[in-house]
Amino acid sequence: MTGEQTTPGAHEPDSAASPGSPAAPESSVAPESPATAPASEASPAAPAATPKPGPKPGPRPGAPKPGPKPGAHPAPVAAADPTPARPASDPTAFGRIDDDGVVWLITPEGEHQVGSWQAGTVAEGLAHFGRRYDDLATEVEILEERLEAGSGDPRKTKSAAQAVLDGLPTAAVIGDVAALEAKLRALVDGADSTAAEQNKRREQARAAAIARKETLAAEAEQIGAESTQWKVAGDRLRAILDEWKTIKGVDRKTDDVLWKRYSRARDAFNRRRGAHFAELDRERAGAKARKEELIVAAEELSDSTDWAATSARFRELLAEWKAAGRAPRDTDDALWARFKAAQDVFFAARKAANNEQNAEFTANGEAKEELLAEAERTIDPDSDLDAARRAFGEIRDRWDAIGKVPREKMASLESRIRALEKRIRDAEEARWHRTDPAAKARAEQFASRVEQLEEQADKAEASGKTKEAAKLREQAVQWREWARAAESAISDR
Repeated sequence: MTGEQTTPGAHEPDSAASPGSPAAPESSVAPESPATAPASEASPAAPAATPKPGPKPGPRPGAPKPGPKPGAHPAPVAAADPTPARPASDPTAFGRIDDDGVVWLITPEGEHQVGSWQAGTVAEGLAHFGRRYDDLATEVEILEERLEAGSGDPRKTKSAAQAVLDGLPTAAVIGDVAALEAKLRALVDGADSTAAEQNKRREQARAAAIARKETLAAEAEQIGAESTQWKVAGDRLRAILDEWKTIKGVDRKTDDVLWKRYSRARDAFNRRRGAHFAELDRERAGAKARKEELIVAAEELSDSTDWAATSARFRELLAEWKAAGRAPRDTDDALWARFKAAQDVFFAARKAANNEQNAEFTANGEAKEELLAEAERTIDPDSDLDAARRAFGEIRDRWDAIGKVPREKMASLESRIRALEKRIRDAEEARWHRTDPAAKARAEQFASRVEQLEEQADKAEASGKTKEAAKLREQAVQWREWARAAESAISDR
């Protein structure tokens, strides 16, 4: 088959023979999927002289070309494509086209007819049937990739592979059909195990999804039954719901049971939260009423000038205010502003009074410091005790008349005047001791006792009683020391 097709349309090298008509021109049929091509195209027993309406087939190789009919113009001849597209596989290794246009597929078991080619050169025919094989191989590759990726139902993949495998013996293709058959059988054989593995993974995913939803439901139940962290717990329940929506693969019955657990827990939490805030509203209403009473009391005290007692009462009112709790949010700040305003009126008046009093006390402190300086300069109890006593009495009267001084100066001023008073008191005590009759009598008594002991010692010694005389003289020495001490105490005073 070396000549060109001379009839119009016979230069289309990519067309296939029509099903059931191996001798039909290539251009008279539309291309079909290799997996769905009718088996009659590959049948060698199909009649070759029943072409479909359309362009007549070209002359057989070596036959004379038909001349034009009388009165008819010959049709233009289309030039054949000198470089037909080559299939991805090499069809020359797996088939041939004989001189009669019969297409043969070569397999390890031998060769058999798969169709006929009358529309072009042998190379074009081989390329055409090779491309049909490549299309079929591509379809098988897609099935393989789908099964390996697990992107579809393995049972459907198996069914599609089996359909291709069943049509393979009659497929009008040229290529390594044996290798394609091996791939298809592997697909069919592996689909069941892939389906089993896919089911296993799906079951594992379902178990994991159920376990996660059970965990979330249990957490929601705990929150619904126990939590009083209303803001945090409410946010967590919403987060659980958001995650819940993302968990797929749980069967409807199980999912409904788990959802009811979550829903009941959320409802329980919402009821407890609602009851809590309802009670809080009641408490705040009570706090508002109590704070209004405290405001009235504070306003009544705001113009008091009993600074100490009113200050203490305001401290009590503030403690009661804190114990009353919070009023509703929209009124609590306004209530506090009224209460504080009443306080501010009182404490501002007290501060003004204290400032005035502090100025007076400061002047008093300066006057007392001048008075002390005068007293310390003029009073000398060691030189004239009586004059010092009279002068101190006058100073003390003037001191008391001056009045109060600032608190920070009180201790130092009192310490200085007490020191001056102590000097006078010490001088008085010293003078009293110097003139004390009892002290003088005691000193004289000690001296008289010394004389008695010495006389007794002399008499004892005269009588020859030397030991007794020595003992009496020792006693006399002791009494003499006591007498000297008594006399010294009187003279020191």
